[in-house]
Amino acid sequence: MPALRLSFALLTALIAAAVLPAQEVRLRPADEWRLPAPTDGNSAVVWHAGRLVVFTSNGATPKVSYASANGDEWETHEIRFTNLQDKTVWFEGAWVDPSGAILAWYHHEPWGMYEDSLLTAPSIGAAISDDGGRTFTDLGFILTSGDPLDDYAQNGYFTGGHGDFSVILDREGKFFYFLFTNYGGPPRRQGVVMARLAYEDRFEAAGKVRKYFEGEWEEPGLGGKVSAVLPAARSWRSHEPDSFWGPSVHWNTHLRRHVVLMNRTSGAPGWAQDGIYVAFIGDLADPASWTTPAKLLDAADLPGPTAFYPQVIGLDREGSDTLAGRVARFFIHGLSRWEIEFRNGSTSGGSPSGAPVTSNPATPEK
Repeated sequence: MPALRLSFALLTALIAAAVLPAQEVRLRPADEWRLPAPTDGNSAVVWHAGRLVVFTSNGATPKVSYASANGDEWETHEIRFTNLQDKTVWFEGAWVDPSGAILAWYHHEPWGMYEDSLLTAPSIGAAISDDGGRTFTDLGFILTSGDPLDDYAQNGYFTGGHGDFSVILDREGKFFYFLFTNYGGPPRRQGVVMARLAYEDRFEAAGKVRKYFEGEWEEPGLGGKVSAVLPAARSWRSHEPDSFWGPSVHWNTHLRRHVVLMNRTSGAPGWAQDGIYVAFIGDLADPASWTTPAKLLDAADLPGPTAFYPQVIGLDREGSDTLAGRVARFFIHGLSRWEIEFRNGSTSGGSPSGAPVTSNPATPEK
């Protein structure tokens, strides 16, 4: 990865482990890497025309960065928009189509919703680029909440809405799955939720996405209801919500299953970070196949109180934020001081079964 060379001399100390019956995830210190531009969300990473491409966003104009041929430098540009002038967006997911076009998905927060506060309610939209990520055309919103906004929400940011997400194409190439956070509606529906888009609808996604609700993928993406895969323990209306949020999903080639990293807010003030958690998915189409999240890093081990947005970037060929192998880089808020290693804990050494696995949250080892 450009300008982010790894020093293997630092790979001797174990600083954290999340141990599960069929899988084990370990963090170990490594030399510091930073993404090429400031970020405040999941940063999409793709390969396009043989170059590593990273999309970063922090509430200003999103940026696209290209790796140099020798991997030592970045070429960074502000992204141009043909029809996104009135939207503040965070690009949190991207995928390169066989045609060469780049599809991207964004988190949008409308400003000025309230005269006396900065509270807002996010939505999720789609965009497309035909020039390698330099210019994007808005394809419109694809995921919006149908629940009334809660003007009395005390979490400090959102009165409802859908946002803080990641996207992945399933292994069969049939559906794009969206893992996102629902910040409003009945408390039992708040937390981490899912939706999906048929592959053939990828260029005209508005009105085609379907949310997961009560065992079915039938609710419309625009305004439909959701069932929480990981329900909030305490509502986002509270000044001290207790909920997982900001899921970042990747396919792990070593474990041969999907891995999700996420934040958990618990307590005041604001979105107090409880730590970083990891879960596994046996089958994207079956939310019941998620494992119980296990704590990977405690808040005390994070770089700061607002160290959010965990994600991996794979080190293997074609590694990205959605594809990684046995060892990858682990990032928090665009900063990596760790490698992350995934181990298959089965005695046979084979891939884990598709059955749900219950994890046991563990305090990181020092």
